[in-house]
Amino acid sequence: MHMPSPMALLVIAIVVLVLFGRGKVSSLMGEFGKGITAFKKGLNDGTSEANAERNAALDKPVQPIQPVPGTEARDVTPSNEPRV
Repeated sequence: MHMPSPMALLVIAIVVLVLFGRGKVSSLMGEFGKGITAFKKGLNDGTSEANAERNAALDKPVQPIQPVPGTEARDVTPSNEPRV
């Protein structure tokens, strides 16, 4: 599809103004702008929260894993000595 010509956009704008009136269109555009602003703020807040959680997880000390008794490693490699 191609982009409408500037003349077509002007006709569409005039029809919208006639149908809805100047006050309704300006209030709709104001609400649209507020929505975009709130969306951008939400993106920034979500990013900062994710960064804070990640930093908190990285700052937390890691406890070493303790081996379970009786599970020590042992050598099970077959030897080259003949069996008796």
